[in-house]
This record gives sequence, C-alpha cells and structure tokens, in this order.
Amino acid sequence: MVTILDRTNLPIVAPVASGEEKRVRHPEKAHKPDTEVLRKPEWIRVKAPTSKGYHETRELVRSHKLVTVCEEAGCPNIGECWDKKHATFMIMGEICTRACAFCNVATGKPNPLDLEEPANVAKAVRQMGLQHVVITSVDRDDLADGGAEHFEKVIWAIREASPETTIEILTPDFLKKPGALERVVAAKPDVFNHNMETVPGNYLTVRPGARYFHSVRLLQRVKELDPTMFTKSGIMVGLGEERNEVLQLMDDLRSADVDFLTIGQYLQPTRKHHKVERFVTPEEFKSYEDIAYTKGFLMVSSSPLTRSSHHAGDDFARLKAAREKLIAKA
Repeated sequence: MVTILDRTNLPIVAPVASGEEKRVRHPEKAHKPDTEVLRKPEWIRVKAPTSKGYHETRELVRSHKLVTVCEEAGCPNIGECWDKKHATFMIMGEICTRACAFCNVATGKPNPLDLEEPANVAKAVRQMGLQHVVITSVDRDDLADGGAEHFEKVIWAIREASPETTIEILTPDFLKKPGALERVVAAKPDVFNHNMETVPGNYLTVRPGARYFHSVRLLQRVKELDPTMFTKSGIMVGLGEERNEVLQLMDDLRSADVDFLTIGQYLQPTRKHHKVERFVTPEEFKSYEDIAYTKGFLMVSSSPLTRSSHHAGDDFARLKAAREKLIAKA
C-alpha cells in the first residue's frame, strides 16, 4: 500500500499532442490564489497503479480513443478498478462547459461530438467482457439537448454489441434542456445516476453552474417516467458542510425516491481548486451509512474512498437483491 499521489502542486495544464501549444486545463482558476492543502490522514490509501491488468485496460482505452473519468477526474481507485478491467467511460469529449470548484476535468469550449464514439465504446465493452458498465459525460451546455441523443446512441450501441451487459449512466443535469431527460430515460439504462455533489449551501461556491433543487427534481422525474428504473446519487464531504445539512440532503433524495446513495471524501486536485476543509473520519462515514439506511435507501456506500462508479457492478447486484427482498416483504 502507498499513500495516494499528491497532485496539488502540479500545474493545471491539459495534456496535448506533441508539437501543440499547451492549453491551460482550468483557465477560470488560473488567477486564483493557492489554497492551503491539508495533510492526508493514514486512512486515505490506495494501491499504486502498476499491475498487468491496469496496463492492459489503459492500452484498450487508448486503442479505441476513449476518454475515462477515471483519468480525467484523477480517481484514487483507478489502480484497483483498471486491474479488474473496470472503467467508467466519459463520453462527448474531455472538455466540460462547467467550471465546478472541485472538479479536475478540463473546462473550456468542447470539440464537436465524435460520431464514432458510440461504436467505439460498445467495442471496448464487448472486448473487456464487462457485465456492468458505467457511462458518464462532461457537461455539454453548448448542445441543444445537452448530449441526450449521444447518450441514447451509446446505450443502443452497447445493447447491440453486448446484450447481457447492464448499463449505468451518470448524467449531467440537462439544465434548460427540455425533453433531454425524457430521451435518456426512454433508452432504458439499468441505473440512472446523477450526483448532487454537495449540500445546497455550498452550491454557489462549489457547483455554481448547477441548481440544487433542479437536480433533486431531475432524479424525481426519472422515477415518474419509469418507476422500475434504479436511481442513484452521490455527494462528497469535507467541503465545509455541516452534519445536519447532509442529513437534510438525504431526506431530499428520499423524497425523490432515490434508491442508492454514495458518500465519499473530497480530495483536492490542485491548489487552485476548492480546499479540503477537513478529512471526515471512517467512523463518521459509517454513521452516515447507518442513518441513510434508516431513511429508506436500498443501498448506501459511505467511506473515504467511495466514488460513484467504484464497485458499480457488485453494487448493482446488491441493489437488485435489496429491491427483491423489499418486494417479498410487502
């Protein structure tokens, strides 16, 4: 075991092809003063990504010209997941139109959609033999439908190439994109995930381009459109939230009939990003998990290194079992 790599001192410059001028990864953050970086506690540890499986997954991603949130967001679990041939594909490019204070995905003007991407994702899913796949995306506020049609095409392509694979999507909020959500739900993913990211009091500073109650309503609307579809949402803690705010968020999600809640520790990508206000202890995470279950969630994953798509396949099996058990009791 090794302590997770500290990237907070690295320049916020996006990778570019040889000979090209370097592009600032987070231009909106470049002028901001460096924030204080807290020393990571001993419980935040991950394996170094050096295994054969990791490198095989990396090569497969490269050969199909795919983007993964695992790399773009600097996920601490990349070594473990890629070793097991698990990856979360990030569609519609690697440049986001939003500028969230916590996120390491590059921001700016996105490139045109890659029309070959749905087929390439489907090929990778089939070659990796995935039983469960997670598809996420950058925010594409520049598109009239926010990328809903592209989500459709990716889901359809996976269904055709690998019919047995279950599909989980992690979508943007489709803010001011009428009809977009309805299109994505109609494509019948097995799990619809949309992350709240943080408590409402933090939205202006942490997630300024989003609206808290719009996100809650989006999740509620999924259940109205398809009551059988599993819904999921996640938050980060350590951003200055109060405990009672987290509990209220749980109530808001349960009012929207959300099935699955994930809670993980926020880790600061660079010194220009929002600072970590504190590291939440494993005992506090366990307390959040216990309380969430009492509020009626079918599944809860709450730990320092919990991320939305970590162990997604195993969690989906547990989620189905939890629903079946609940139905049997009724």
